[in-house]
Amino acid sequence: NVNRNALGVEVTKCIGNRQLRKRIHVNVAHLRKSRCNESFLKRVKENDQKKRDAKLQGLTAVVKRQPEGPKDMKIVKATEDDVVVLAPLPFIENHF
Repeated sequence: NVNRNALGVEVTKCIGNRQLRKRIHVNVAHLRKSRCNESFLKRVKENDQKKRDAKLQGLTAVVKRQPEGPKDMKIVKATEDDVVVLAPLPFIENHF
């Protein structure tokens, strides 16, 4: 819903164990355009360009995303003085 100086917006509100969709009017000065789709659209354009370039060269382009995978190994060096061994305190019976 669009008015002279306000815009109708749907907001989710948590009530108990569910989310209700509430419709409210918000002043245009308090709104900004969502940017959640930008990276997807950028990736689509890049993939299309890769496909076009590969087609001209007679190759097939791999445009699937690959998972990041595990991080590289690190070796931590420490001297004997830096190492602290944590152990529980011994139990002491106190019968008064």
